[in-house]
Amino acid sequence: MQIANGSDAQITGANEATVPGAFLAQARDLLASDYLPKIERCLESLTDADVWWRANEESNSIGNLLLHLSGNARQWIVSGLGGAPDNRERQTEFDERAPLTRHELLSRMRETLRDVDAVLAQFDHSRLLDKYNIQRSDVTALEAIFHVVEHFSMHTGQIILQTKILTKKDLRFYDLSTGEPVHTCHDEKPKA
Repeated sequence: MQIANGSDAQITGANEATVPGAFLAQARDLLASDYLPKIERCLESLTDADVWWRANEESNSIGNLLLHLSGNARQWIVSGLGGAPDNRERQTEFDERAPLTRHELLSRMRETLRDVDAVLAQFDHSRLLDKYNIQRSDVTALEAIFHVVEHFSMHTGQIILQTKILTKKDLRFYDLSTGEPVHTCHDEKPKA
């Protein structure tokens, strides 16, 4: 998979016809071709100030969620499965209040997903049930990948909800004009 501009991923690989290969291909596709384009669409609709808005002190801003997603995916996949050093300081993802721009946050997210994709593209399918110690827990590679994908999905939904609250607009992820939903996240701009 390549993440050239963050939205035009293509899955390749000889072992995708196997269940483990299909699982890895689907995980890569969801992260790069479903969740990332939705996050990009949200950030296009927001200002830098919007990205750091929080409903209350117990809630996370979109900026915090983006830092958290990058930290989580990097820790579980790039470090946990890929063997890179784990330098994550999880609490700083939530404590951050500095106004990093949405472009900086998106750049970090894209870099993380490129690194995640590189690990998953080269991951030995026969090791999906091997145990890895991640966040002081022994988990299989399958569990780690599944965790990152579902975690990404959950926080992407929160980012979408906060964006809709802030912009009071439909983000138009799908064109329903023909009666059938057509995915539009790869469009330059939402259709009016």
